[in-house]
Amino acid sequence: MTAVDSRTIPIGAAFDRMPFTRRHVLIALALFIAFVIESWEQLALVYVSGDLGTAFGIDEAGVGVVLSAVAFGMIPGVLVWGPVADRAGRKPVAFWSLLAYGVIALASAFAPNMVVLVTLRVASGLALAGVYTITFPYFLELLPTRSRGRAAVYLSIGWPIGMLAAIGASTTLGGLGWHVVVIASAAAGLWAFAIRAWVPESPYWLAARGRQEEARAVLRALNSPDSEATFSVASERVGRPLDLFRGGLARITVVMLLLNFVFNWGYWGLQTWLPTLLQQKGLTLSASLGFAALSALMMIPGYVSASLLTGRFGRKKVFLVYVVMAVLGGLWFATASSTTGLYLGNFVLSFFSLGAWGVWNTWNGEFYPTALRGTGYSWATAAQLVATTVAPSAVGALLAHATGFTATMLIINAFMVATALLAVPLPETEGRELE
Repeated sequence: MTAVDSRTIPIGAAFDRMPFTRRHVLIALALFIAFVIESWEQLALVYVSGDLGTAFGIDEAGVGVVLSAVAFGMIPGVLVWGPVADRAGRKPVAFWSLLAYGVIALASAFAPNMVVLVTLRVASGLALAGVYTITFPYFLELLPTRSRGRAAVYLSIGWPIGMLAAIGASTTLGGLGWHVVVIASAAAGLWAFAIRAWVPESPYWLAARGRQEEARAVLRALNSPDSEATFSVASERVGRPLDLFRGGLARITVVMLLLNFVFNWGYWGLQTWLPTLLQQKGLTLSASLGFAALSALMMIPGYVSASLLTGRFGRKKVFLVYVVMAVLGGLWFATASSTTGLYLGNFVLSFFSLGAWGVWNTWNGEFYPTALRGTGYSWATAAQLVATTVAPSAVGALLAHATGFTATMLIINAFMVATALLAVPLPETEGRELE
């Protein structure tokens, strides 16, 4: 057995000299696919919504309810799973929630009516909320300090990959019916076993729970030069939501919650109804799906560019610049008078808005100490999901009242402007050790 170092250091310091290793690549792959699955689940039915409406005899408002059901279930789910992750660990939450999601999603594929379908999709959202909440905090807690921003932004690329997978499934399987797409979603729940095999428990969480030797074992596996020290933690009081609103964290929490809501409203309000909005501009359904696929492809270089810039210029500057550029792209898209203008405007919007999301997914997970990180991220996710639930119905109502493409897009874009304003008072976290 290796002798324990006599030093006592903050747990975050054990990641300062840590190299980025092959083990980190395997961890990244496991959690990357988990994020792909999360994106897939929330978008798969969007692209077969026409078949869904026909199968159950429901209009656009009814389809909006079905599309929002998973997000509705995830809202209470994340508020439960976040504190559970702070108490029971990151790994069991990621494993059991993803596995349970797969089982419930499979059952929903055989729903005999809309009531049962919505109920099961709410339940699948409750289950999926665990891995959805913990993916980014879990990943951040396994990365070297200097690689944390760049690597976590790359993890965000799982979102457009999930979009592309959903579009591909709709194209290849959609003709067989919406339930076949859902069965494919359910099969993804088996990825929980890859997470259990490849991703170790967070050393931050282990140290915070007093499990020093287990934390050292994980740090040794991650090649930390400081793996044999004794580790101190910032707080031992675990997962109490009211602590988010005490002291200096209160201001950060309020701003963070508002920003998560408006940012996700702006994004989700567009993505949910993008095929319908494009058809209002004269594109066919197949052309609209191709448009969405190209938009998803443009998100990938947006993420990559943001990952390269965040380490050099910091989270805050890159995020603000990307959100402002996304606003300009949204204006271009909203006022385009030609198909070319639609494509170019939406490409700018997709490139910069998703690059900003990549930075935000990282930045948002760095505001709180380990004892509150899961809980804080769960509240952030809840604010996003409230927007995810409200936006499809709100935009559907605008379309039902013949608001029109341009006016609807300008309303969506206003939420992006609010996002930039709210980000201004938040602290920079680039290069800072996690507590």
